[in-house]
Amino acid sequence: MSGTTTIFKRELRSYFVTPVAYVFIVIFLLLSGAFTFYLGNFYERGQADLQPFFNFHPWLYLFLVPAVSMRLWAEERKSGTIELLLTLPVSMWQAVLGKFLAAWTFIAIALVLTFPIWLTVNYLGSPDNGVILASYIGSLLMAGAFLAIGSCLSAATRNQVVAFILTVVVCFVLLLAGFPMVLDFFHAFAPQGVVDAVAGLSFLTHFASITKGVIDLRDLIYFGLMILAWLYATAIVIDMKKAA
Repeated sequence: MSGTTTIFKRELRSYFVTPVAYVFIVIFLLLSGAFTFYLGNFYERGQADLQPFFNFHPWLYLFLVPAVSMRLWAEERKSGTIELLLTLPVSMWQAVLGKFLAAWTFIAIALVLTFPIWLTVNYLGSPDNGVILASYIGSLLMAGAFLAIGSCLSAATRNQVVAFILTVVVCFVLLLAGFPMVLDFFHAFAPQGVVDAVAGLSFLTHFASITKGVIDLRDLIYFGLMILAWLYATAIVIDMKKAA
């Protein structure tokens, strides 16, 4: 675990030595506010909750999280520092986990900084703060799943732009899997079990369930398995690239 901690501290520190981290946070906060209070018709709805705020999170993460994950391994491979990293007294899994946790913590910091929106809703009305807290947890878990996918695809290429595009495409497909339009398409020729399986693969299905205020064990297992599976795939890809 000490190896993971070492990588974690190294990576998290690296985010804040350049202006990129601050630019990301500012963009995330500005877009969150704009989507909530303007595009989300916050005032017109006349309801004190953060449903508009969380409804836009999957689409914010679709572009902002790949922007964070694309550099995780692609930059290391392009600069040649991945060989140096892997010669450190840390295992492959510790390196993968340390980098992922650092990036996830960075995104969590950006998410926590949206707390003024939460305070604003409490000032304007009496929202169900339990539902809001559950939604924050669901949002963080979804961001972790996006990030794990991005980590694997970043490890597969030296080009950060390619890693970004691939991550956006894969995450977009996993978002679309829960859309009624997609499910209706499968309904036309597939049995209900297949339709349910497709819906079960969607980020939106599980995230929407959590934003209702009910943290179901099935949703936690889904995001947990999604993160672990893609991180395991990351370790396999890096090992293959190293052996090549």
